[in-house]
Amino acid sequence: MKYPIIVLALSLIVCCRPKPETESKEAETLSQIKMDTIEVDTIDHKKPILKTFDGLADTTFVRLADFSADFAYDMRYATENNFLKAKVYDCAECYTRVKTAKALIAANADFMKKGVKIKFFDCYRPNSVQYKMWEIVPNPQYVANPDKGSIHNKGGAVDITLVDMEGNELDMGTDFDYFGKRAYHDNMDLPQEILDNRKLLKETMEAHGFWSIRTEWWHYNLSAASNDRVANFKWECND
Repeated sequence: MKYPIIVLALSLIVCCRPKPETESKEAETLSQIKMDTIEVDTIDHKKPILKTFDGLADTTFVRLADFSADFAYDMRYATENNFLKAKVYDCAECYTRVKTAKALIAANADFMKKGVKIKFFDCYRPNSVQYKMWEIVPNPQYVANPDKGSIHNKGGAVDITLVDMEGNELDMGTDFDYFGKRAYHDNMDLPQEILDNRKLLKETMEAHGFWSIRTEWWHYNLSAASNDRVANFKWECND
């Protein structure tokens, strides 16, 4: 009768013996790796957190990229790649007033149904920047007189083109800020592809409250912004 009792006691000792420290650490490490893997896999780092227009007045200046991730940008006046051959913005940002941003997002939704989207060259322009431009090129044919200002200074004008969903620009016949007859809307002496691309841009923008000027295929003004005041709001540069 003693032998079964001894065997049972030895079994209890083996069963209840603490696991080796290395074995315990390995199990803890594997568990932590599993938890970390699940946590990383469930986070989408690419999807931006966008703001809404709730509570914002139509005349408030907003950064367009905070409200939509569906635009492309090539802010030329933050570089020397422009007709001024000078950098006049401290950093590249696209700001507009709220009503302009809403109209742009609506227009872009229509463009995207056709496999293209808006690319910006210029948006709101502080009046102080208008003065910089006037100092370089004091010609009202190319730069609006800063004493009067332009709709760019009101947050209601944009310079744009269209790109496909891979970012390739559609052929509009000229580069941005090309000042010549080839850039005129009423120039029909162009290949049909260029005429079709300009027509798509123009008709879609007009359907959302914008109007164009005859000599620049890229320039669009929001009609509802015409009576807004010239502004000198300046955005902060985070770089």
